[in-house]
Amino acid sequence: MKKLVALLLLAPALALASSAGLKLDRAPVDLHNLPSLQRGAQVFVNYCLNCHSANYMRYNRLSDLGLSEEQIRANLMFAADKVGETMMVAMRGKDAAQWFGVAPPDLTVIARSRGADWLYTYLRDFYRDPTRATGWNNHIFPSVAMPHVLVHLQGVQVLKMQEGTDAHGHKTQIPRLVLQTPGSLTPVQYDQLVGDLVNYLVYMGEPAGMSRVQIGIAVLLFLAVFIIVSWLLKRAYWKDVH
Repeated sequence: MKKLVALLLLAPALALASSAGLKLDRAPVDLHNLPSLQRGAQVFVNYCLNCHSANYMRYNRLSDLGLSEEQIRANLMFAADKVGETMMVAMRGKDAAQWFGVAPPDLTVIARSRGADWLYTYLRDFYRDPTRATGWNNHIFPSVAMPHVLVHLQGVQVLKMQEGTDAHGHKTQIPRLVLQTPGSLTPVQYDQLVGDLVNYLVYMGEPAGMSRVQIGIAVLLFLAVFIIVSWLLKRAYWKDVH
């Protein structure tokens, strides 16, 4: 099975989809959905980790997703021996640079860098392009170096021009992605798989994010109660002072 090869060339010269006027689809991010995060972690280690690293994420943090150490070892640890290790890439950097021209980037904070909606749209917008060396291109990341390694799941999409109207109501040709050959998953199932992966990437960018929010709420509640106590104490202390 092929692995996710690269989210390559995060160069300033390549504009994001928003700057190109392309609409991004809303990613179904829900950091309280533990089954989704668990499925996303499994997709990540199966399709991403052989080419991409996550050097700032340790396997034992997956226990926060409701997984036991035995489950992590049995189902998610393919490139490490100890559960406390970081998610190092299995491929050597020198080999990656030789094969792809540049080493695939670390994905630990890719969701914070690119945004969840961008990633969700990007992973669903590959299409067949015979002019590219890989045979693939991407609607929101033109001339991307990454091939569509999830094609057996999504199927083959092609880019076709269809008649539509622009913002001013004028008829024009609009590029549309059309599923030419179905994959092993239905479009709905594939969208859910990508949504789970993006959900995990968002979590991985800040694993302590949910705990930090909960602690912050608790601190604010404590301060609110403490302010009332302080006000009552002040009133009692100064009541006899004229």
